[in-house]
Amino acid sequence: GVGKSGHIGAKIASTLTSTGSPAVVLDSSNALHGDLGMLADGDVVLALSASGETEEMLRILPAITRFQVRIIAICGDPKSTLAQNAHVCLDVNVEQEACPLNLAPTSSTTVMLALGDALAMVLLEARGFNKEDFAKFHPGGMIGRSMLMRVHQVMRPRGAMAIVATDTPIRDVLRAMTGVRAGAAVVTGEDNQLLGIFTHGDFVRHFQSDSRIGERLVADLMTLNPVTVHREKLAVEVLNLLERHRIDDLVVIDDDNVPVGMVDSQDLTRLKLL
Repeated sequence: GVGKSGHIGAKIASTLTSTGSPAVVLDSSNALHGDLGMLADGDVVLALSASGETEEMLRILPAITRFQVRIIAICGDPKSTLAQNAHVCLDVNVEQEACPLNLAPTSSTTVMLALGDALAMVLLEARGFNKEDFAKFHPGGMIGRSMLMRVHQVMRPRGAMAIVATDTPIRDVLRAMTGVRAGAAVVTGEDNQLLGIFTHGDFVRHFQSDSRIGERLVADLMTLNPVTVHREKLAVEVLNLLERHRIDDLVVIDDDNVPVGMVDSQDLTRLKLL
């Protein structure tokens, strides 16, 4: 495309590429001076022009047709020269532009963009493109990070956890939590396997009805069989578990149900996963 249509074409090419259908922008002017080398037999050419009579576009049509390619015209006049030389014409005619002068391409470019996005989504579905594929192409975004990163890459390690035994008084549990700036303490048995969890929220709730809570043992107040996640799971699973169970702290375990880390929702915010 040329002008505003060219900008829309660039956006469509970007959307296609990021959703599994590689696409490049072919500038109509530069195409006549070597850039036609981007084309290869078997390609599909999307040609965008509101009128279908854009001079620069029509000048390269003969050269494009020498390739074994399919031409899809996205234009506002099915009877135009561009449409007549295309294998398929997608009509984007609008009665009037949003511009009060009815001159600046506005409504027409919006329709072009919507149609291009629709084509990209149809191709996405036809190719079986999924979230994992999307994440591979977007490692720098939140979706990419959450889909590619493993739990052990975002968790607080065991050394930064508050781990206590069942016979630990609550006052000592709180000291352990404060020492590592954690919002929860993990309770383990003699075999180091996970038994329960005690959170700051648990303390607040019990303190309201028991002023001597500091002397009680954590075994009496902990939550048994807390929600856990395996260290090798994808970070996106952490997001799902935190939301589904409405919790802020998630215990990370290994194959033997031994706590090896903790994920705090605040950590996910810092890592831009939330």
